[in-house]
Amino acid sequence: MITIIDYGVGNINSFLNVYRRLDITIRVAKNANDLVGASKIILPGVGSFDYAMQRLNDSGMREKLDEQVLINKVPVIGICVGMQMMGNYSEEGTEEGLKWIDASINKFDESKINIHTKLPHMGWNDVIPVNNHFLFKGLENESLFYFLHSYYFHCNNKENIIASSKYGEEFACAINKENIYGIQFHPEKSHHYGEILLHNFAKI
Repeated sequence: MITIIDYGVGNINSFLNVYRRLDITIRVAKNANDLVGASKIILPGVGSFDYAMQRLNDSGMREKLDEQVLINKVPVIGICVGMQMMGNYSEEGTEEGLKWIDASINKFDESKINIHTKLPHMGWNDVIPVNNHFLFKGLENESLFYFLHSYYFHCNNKENIIASSKYGEEFACAINKENIYGIQFHPEKSHHYGEILLHNFAKI
């Protein structure tokens, strides 16, 4: 069963509503026991990197989450800050990340952004899938998603990048390594584009 982690950071109800419209069962995990038996895991996230990492570490779910993802190989998808937490560290704070993907989280170079309101990167933007990845099935020719962030995921291994976008410069907006997926944008706020992507994740 798809399980979304509720550690006090993320748009939990928005994801529940999307999957209910898709007639797909989803449950909420608020403790480590709730993660047992999960067939897929969603790690949402909003706000600052350090705050999100602290809340996850304090939730009592961190050890079980690592076990499910790294040992049991349960597919997991991180959303926005949830994706950034999968890296090593962030320029935004001092907390260590989950270190599931070899990456740093860097702040956009404002000198390369040619609009008056430079940060955050907020609103709709094109997403360009790489190599027809399954997560973007049905989104190959048109893929618009809603973003809200000031930091981006810098992959040290470019093979982990499955989609990119551009805001002043090109950046990775979706990544994949084995059973680990991450997306910088908000599918739960991206109307039918987001529904297609979340449906694809449910079918992995």
